[in-house]
Amino acid sequence: MDNVSKRLLQASYALALTAAVATSAQAQSTRKDLQTGNKLFNQENYRASIPYYERVIAKDPNNAQALFRAGVAYLSFDKEKASDYIYKAQKLKPKVSKDVEYWLGRVDHLNYNFDEAITHYQAYNATLKKKNDTRREEVAQLIQHSKNAKILFNAPKDIFVKNLGPTVNTQYSEHSPVISSDDKTLIFTTRANPTDIPGLDSKARNKTAADGEYYEGIVETHRIDADNWEKPRSLSAALNSKGHDASDQLFDNDTKLLMYRSDEDGDVFVASKQAGGDWGNPVKLNSNINSKQYEGDAYITPDGLTLYFSTSRYSEDGNLDLYYSTRTAGGDWGPAKSLGSTINTKYDEDSPYMSRDGKTLYFSSRGHNTMGDYDIFKSQYDSIGHKWGRPENMGYPINTPDADSYYRLAPDGTYAYLSSYRIGGYGEKDIYTISYIKNINIKGSVFSKRDSTQAIPGVELVFNGTQADKTAISFRDVTKPDGTYQVKVLSARTYQVAVNKDGKNIETQEFAVPISTNDSTSITKNFYVDYIDTTQINPIAKYKIYFDTDKYKLRPESIKVLNSISTVLKANTGLNISIEGNCDSRNTDEYNMVLGQNRADAAKNYLVKQGVASARLTTVSYGERKPAAPNDSPENMQLNRRDEFKVVLKEGEKMPMIQPATSTTTTTSSTSSSSTMAAPGAPLPGKSKVRLADGTKVKTKVDESSDKVKVKTKGAAGEKSKTISKDGELESKAKDASGEKAKVKTSN
Repeated sequence: MDNVSKRLLQASYALALTAAVATSAQAQSTRKDLQTGNKLFNQENYRASIPYYERVIAKDPNNAQALFRAGVAYLSFDKEKASDYIYKAQKLKPKVSKDVEYWLGRVDHLNYNFDEAITHYQAYNATLKKKNDTRREEVAQLIQHSKNAKILFNAPKDIFVKNLGPTVNTQYSEHSPVISSDDKTLIFTTRANPTDIPGLDSKARNKTAADGEYYEGIVETHRIDADNWEKPRSLSAALNSKGHDASDQLFDNDTKLLMYRSDEDGDVFVASKQAGGDWGNPVKLNSNINSKQYEGDAYITPDGLTLYFSTSRYSEDGNLDLYYSTRTAGGDWGPAKSLGSTINTKYDEDSPYMSRDGKTLYFSSRGHNTMGDYDIFKSQYDSIGHKWGRPENMGYPINTPDADSYYRLAPDGTYAYLSSYRIGGYGEKDIYTISYIKNINIKGSVFSKRDSTQAIPGVELVFNGTQADKTAISFRDVTKPDGTYQVKVLSARTYQVAVNKDGKNIETQEFAVPISTNDSTSITKNFYVDYIDTTQINPIAKYKIYFDTDKYKLRPESIKVLNSISTVLKANTGLNISIEGNCDSRNTDEYNMVLGQNRADAAKNYLVKQGVASARLTTVSYGERKPAAPNDSPENMQLNRRDEFKVVLKEGEKMPMIQPATSTTTTTSSTSSSSTMAAPGAPLPGKSKVRLADGTKVKTKVDESSDKVKVKTKGAAGEKSKTISKDGELESKAKDASGEKAKVKTSN
């Protein structure tokens, strides 16, 4: 072997040795990170364990144990990543943990995969060999939670849940919102790093709790505007001890703060504002409230005489129940009493809150029909039976498969605050607001695409959408003579808007309506449609006929109008028209649609009898949807009980040249003295007005329920007459131009 070969061989030995040493060092480093991560994990210090597992995964992406435990640790911080890690670990090593099916069920449950969660829970239950294994009860409860969650998730409420944003919420836990009476100051509890919050950092608080996270501290922030808050700061050094401190309630005109402190496993305290505006040292409530067991959330009624609180004092298994205590004015709190088995279950109940009227109790529970962990419930007080009603789950999206609690109404009662672990948050528990989705006012005009300045009247707009639970909803309006419309629709959804004209659909457009949490929001939406409007040049638009209330019988004056229309149509054989029936608002919309159609048909049938081809006439009913005037007086309602007539053109067709109609006028003469005017046949019921060729005006009124006929005349020179005929009798009075009077009366 030559020297070159020897040197190359020696170099390769050295390289292999270096690689082996490096691999061994890397493996040792990975084992150390895994051991440290496991130690913190076993101490339930999940946040601190994650960086060590991530280092292991970066070096060894297929390390099933690191993936599995990191996934479990991520459950409180990133549910989607937790699912990815646990599923990957199970795929790499199916028996990565004897509890892997349990954790697969948990991540599917929290990620809204309820059927899959139930399957995993059942698979885990099958691995439990002992019939009396206490874990069976927990698994049965989780299966029921998943079933509850599936039902509630598929029947959501029209509610808008909004995160308060990164100024208030952090990667740590924020909870227990307490709002001032003017809704401008928010006091809450945080487990953020004390060094990030002015006034919260101190030597007494520089340590972490047993779970490796920072101790809870009470902070405050002030509202900038509807959506923004100032950077939080410590509420008071007197309120934040070296342990856990949490806010419960402001009361007595915001001068007192009910709070929790981790003394003796947790007790309820009250702090008062001092003369200088700072808070004094908290004072523990008496032994009827506090014990050596846990007491946490509490609420005092507005009259200051009843305290509701959660305690584990009376529970055999350490679970929380809700109790209340009363006192006389100026007295101390009396013995605690349970809210009873209707409210309390064998699981935890916490976070009581009462409506101002004392009739509705809001609280959080891990029992009842929760979607998982804590859900928010409400119960109505029966003042007759003196008991609380069955709790009602407030539904999705207020509640989620994870913990939801600390429901607190804003001072005006229009929305609420809560704290929740949910997908889309900033880390752990965040503070949110809950607002019921409200109507929004949509207004605008409908224009022709070919002439964007020409607004089209008589266009029906139908907004078709769904509620959160998929129930169909529909809102409609018809454009006014100036082409404008206005309609109130439920906000925060996309509508399919059907644009109809003359009973036919022109087109359907999609329109996304933004969120509104108050009923005063208004937006403008104009529609541009492929339609040529001919109403502006309609040669018969001047013709209208009117109807009596709830009737579609043609009046005498309507016959004359229809005769004129018939004459126009006979002179213009290429002209087709639409007859539109309209009503006032006295009856239901459904009834009026039928009545409007009957009115349109009555006019059509008469024109057909006059020799107009039926094919040239179309009818449509608008019911009460197209008023000519507000339905606020008898006169205006009369204007709405009508038929209108419009020329119908084919697509692209121009308005034809209208030929003038020829007609014969028959003139009836009268003398200045009393006279009787005969007419062929029986007169039709109703009123009519006629102007004769010599200028004489004739008014006729025929009663509908009798044969009474009243005729008044007035000549151009001032002569007048009045004739009444009834049951064969006639009475007539007359006055000529010179003032001479005459009177005639005949009997049957």
